[in-house]
Amino acid sequence: MDIFRLIQDIKTHLKLSFNEVDKWFDKDNKTLNYQPSNGGWTVQQILEHIYLTNFYLLILIEKGSKKAMRNYNDLDVNNEIKNYSFNQEKFEKVGKYGAFEWIRPEHMEPKGELGLKEIRSLISLQYHQCLNYLDLMKNGEGLLCKTTMTVNDLGKINVYEYIYFLSLHAQRHITQMQNNELELM
Repeated sequence: MDIFRLIQDIKTHLKLSFNEVDKWFDKDNKTLNYQPSNGGWTVQQILEHIYLTNFYLLILIEKGSKKAMRNYNDLDVNNEIKNYSFNQEKFEKVGKYGAFEWIRPEHMEPKGELGLKEIRSLISLQYHQCLNYLDLMKNGEGLLCKTTMTVNDLGKINVYEYIYFLSLHAQRHITQMQNNELELM
């Protein structure tokens, strides 16, 4: 496995996802506040949900990266790299809106307590946090810690995969926002 290629691919995915999310902050109020006919979230609520989900995922990513860096002294990163294969197929559904039932915890539901400017700024900071973690674990260290991800039965995933999951989650909701906008037209 070319770990450097994997890290670069995740960085590229993050950039594309976060850039696309950022464009939604420039939409007009009618688009941002449109309540879809299915009773789903408005674009503004979706943006807040993306921020909240990133917030909680980044707590796990931070813990995982610290543990991975500690494990660097005790585990053979080269052996981990040699035996690792990224199963992109098992992650594909995460980025597809409606591909499976997604039951989110209550603390990830938008409450309308944050303004749009603040959410935009926080999401931008979260993007840079992800890049910093990838830079910190630039030599494969992210493989040295796995944490269970219950969403879509992903099971134990490493820190790189958690960051990729975060990016896919945003991609999933980009589709949801696009659906809202299409229905509004």
